[in-house]
Amino acid sequence: MGNKRARTHADNKQEVKHPQKRFYRSRAHSNPLNDTHFKVPAMPAEVEWPRLFPDFCKAEAPSEINSEVRFADVGCGFGGLLVRLSPLYPDTLMLGMELRDKVADYVRERIDALRQEHQGKYTNISCVRTNTQKYLPHYFRKGQLTKMFFLFPDPHFKTANHRRRIISDTLLADYAYLLAPGGMLYTITDVEELGQWMATRLDRHPSFQRLSEEELAADKAAGVLTSATEEGQKVARNEGQTWRAVYRRL
Repeated sequence: MGNKRARTHADNKQEVKHPQKRFYRSRAHSNPLNDTHFKVPAMPAEVEWPRLFPDFCKAEAPSEINSEVRFADVGCGFGGLLVRLSPLYPDTLMLGMELRDKVADYVRERIDALRQEHQGKYTNISCVRTNTQKYLPHYFRKGQLTKMFFLFPDPHFKTANHRRRIISDTLLADYAYLLAPGGMLYTITDVEELGQWMATRLDRHPSFQRLSEEELAADKAAGVLTSATEEGQKVARNEGQTWRAVYRRL
């Protein structure tokens, strides 16, 4: 009987189909300043949290969740960081946010496949398609987040396009508003000029303080920044260099 159950479980796992990236081709980057039409909640209470995190819904209050989302992966790409962090922080809800529609679809299907393949796991991660430069405060309340990730963002090399960069003086005010005191903001890039740009703006912002390498050594999330994402793995294969900077919300 035991062997039969084991075979049945193995067969169920084999039946789970994971999405393939080649069917979700999209431009490498999108212009966040373009007017893209998709559903946007008016306020955090209107986000369909039970649909995103069904295992965390209260039976007596289906419109609420037991634990609020604490991590936000801004520009989550193909979801590598979410998948990596999920078992490291199993009781923490994490939301990936992606502007490209096909990429967001891929992440959602990837998470669904992982949930089917590993019963009871990966229920704490989800993904929405949205424009974080415009709508981030529509999803989170003041001081709600404890970690925000900005991994390998679009460098927007042309000077005229620097206003599209995800780390800017204006947007840092939003991030400071949404992060709880002591919360962490993580950045990493393989473009030296962009790394300097992000660090310069964070260094001079009164709400953020850079962590030392000694402090980062004890941070589980900081340790996976390079290897968790598909972009980071590509950089590693090409033996490229990365610039990492992590800041604490004062």
